Amino acid sequence: MLEIKNLQVGYGAISALHGISLSVTAGSIVTLIGSNGAGKTTTLKTISGLLKPTSGEIVYHGKTISGLPPHVIVQRGLSHVPEGRMIFANLTVLENLQMGAYLVGDPAAIRRELEFVYATFPRLQERAAQVAGTLSGGEQQMLAIGRALMARPEFLMLDEPSLGLAPLLVKTIFEKIVQINRERRLTILLVEQNANRALEISHYGYVLETGKITLEGDTTSLRASPQVKSAYLGG
Repeated sequence: MLEIKNLQVGYGAISALHGISLSVTAGSIVTLIGSNGAGKTTTLKTISGLLKPTSGEIVYHGKTISGLPPHVIVQRGLSHVPEGRMIFANLTVLENLQMGAYLVGDPAAIRRELEFVYATFPRLQERAAQVAGTLSGGEQQMLAIGRALMARPEFLMLDEPSLGLAPLLVKTIFEKIVQINRERRLTILLVEQNANRALEISHYGYVLETGKITLEGDTTSLRASPQVKSAYLGG
């Protein structure tokens, strides 16, 4: 569904990604793990069109999307939940969700997506009229995911969804990611520092270190890898 070929990205003279290649199969959850500064967020931002690659290619459904503006990439069916949630703090929960659907022209489709989001995250329906900036961290993460779902994506990118959340909320968020994948057959690319949880719910994984893919495989083999155990799983 998505294929990255020899992608290189830099910030000015500083190179952040050094020719990485990866692929994501339709209907799967694929995780990208690595330490801070490895290039995980840069990868997602480049797929989303927020950063322009120096070289390489991003192919989605057989067509090149590298270099396209972000709104066109959203129209193609890719949604991005950024690190830090980036909700509209001064808008209500409902207004945030409506912003996620700004490219969806069909009112009936918007209503269906809103119903799905509320069914997935009932707390958002309870808080629909509440100003988003007053939500708890877990509720804000639910809102960020819900807003991305309102665009009716086929491909969802999640950047550090567990960041700053209490363990119980982390468990809830990961359960919801699995639920969304199963119920909507939504393909998910997950960037996550909580490598253990990410590998538990994913089908395939990549290890990114200092801008290079150093290891890849199905998540069972990655969890058994001495390299992954020592660096990311505390074993």
